[in-house]
Amino acid sequence: MLNTSDILETIRMITDESLDVRTVTMGISLLDCADPDPQAACRKIYEKITSRAKNLVPAVERISATYGIPIANKRISVTPIAMLLAAAPDADPVQYAKALDAAAKAVGVDFLGGFSALVHKGFSAGDRQLIESIPQALAQTDVVCASVNVGSTKSGINMDAVKLMGQTVRQAAALTADRMCMGAAKLVVFCNAPEDNPFMAGAFHGPGEPDCEIHVGVSGPGAVRAALAKMPKDASLDTIAEEIKRTAFKITRMGQLVAGLVSQELGVPAGIIDLSLAPTPAPGDSVANILEEIGLESCGCCGTTAALAMLNDAVKKGGVMASNHVGGLSGAFIPVSEDDGMIRAVERGSLSIEKLEAMTAVCSVGIDMVVLPGETSPAVISALIADEAAIGMVNSKTTAVRVIPAIGKKPGDVLDFGGLLGYAPILGISTFSPDIFVNRGGRIPAPMQALKN
Repeated sequence: MLNTSDILETIRMITDESLDVRTVTMGISLLDCADPDPQAACRKIYEKITSRAKNLVPAVERISATYGIPIANKRISVTPIAMLLAAAPDADPVQYAKALDAAAKAVGVDFLGGFSALVHKGFSAGDRQLIESIPQALAQTDVVCASVNVGSTKSGINMDAVKLMGQTVRQAAALTADRMCMGAAKLVVFCNAPEDNPFMAGAFHGPGEPDCEIHVGVSGPGAVRAALAKMPKDASLDTIAEEIKRTAFKITRMGQLVAGLVSQELGVPAGIIDLSLAPTPAPGDSVANILEEIGLESCGCCGTTAALAMLNDAVKKGGVMASNHVGGLSGAFIPVSEDDGMIRAVERGSLSIEKLEAMTAVCSVGIDMVVLPGETSPAVISALIADEAAIGMVNSKTTAVRVIPAIGKKPGDVLDFGGLLGYAPILGISTFSPDIFVNRGGRIPAPMQALKN
């Protein structure tokens, strides 16, 4: 139970340390909207989303004002649209994306995720159709996000899909080059994608989820950093881990409270609490700064992976004590453009894409919001996706790639997205060719870790 001092400390975290609930995300199943007639399907999609989510934004804003808890985003995740396309083989998937965009705008949410396909073991009806449409869909909509799952620990890695996604990422950036290549910033490629993730751009409502539910994604890197800043410089790492756990517990309890309140007000079951440390470009609200508070001169130096592993583990241990239903990604995010400390580390030269890849073996996601040189080839992007998928597959964890080839720009230039997406210097990447490897196709077999039965 929380005592008075814990409550006062949580209030201080909100007022002084950028603590917020990062997102309340409503998951909506669209399986009952499938129809051989694409126009009928799109009409059903629009009607179901606007019906289910019509009170989402007002309810969340009312709860935020009543309890004084900042809630940064209101979002929706839906059934992977490729599943609906299976019923309409001649449909234009972009038409579905526009219906999603219109519905999201009608109910006032910030983003909608689920223009997605699950192809970790191969392509089924609707999958390739959706993937090939992603660049156009993201270029012609404003708040729709896309994701594709190309691998899993149980199935291995679908290298045909990996090759296709390198081309898709590159084309999504090119079609939105006049908008800071924003199409690629709304596209994630996963291995072991969770079905209940409330964070964008990778959220979708998995086929194993109920018809409708409420997920909450908490945040709080600024609160963790501030807690560690008060500790003596000679405090042991055991003591540091304990303080992170204690802080993560309080952050997660706040998310649990919000989930219960929104669920009760809307009459929709509560889903999961995602207890991820999600940074922002605001100074101090940074996972990189937490690592530096632990004792590193600059994020990316030797020791970074070990410190991040300890942070991630302590956040999970503290969070699971605060909620019965923890899910999504849950841990520490390392999106470069969205984290002020990561941006500074890149500018100082201490953080490279190779070090980021090593860090993804122990954090919650993967290579996230990294801006690459404009001339980066689709094959290089595909190979980077394969590397990240392999880390996720072998370690039985979620990994993801969200990279933005900055069309027309080179290493050292900057791409500025604005808002929560921030800005990022362009990172160099090896240009030695992986073409033969990528073009072989087929599947990388599942590892021994898959044989758990």
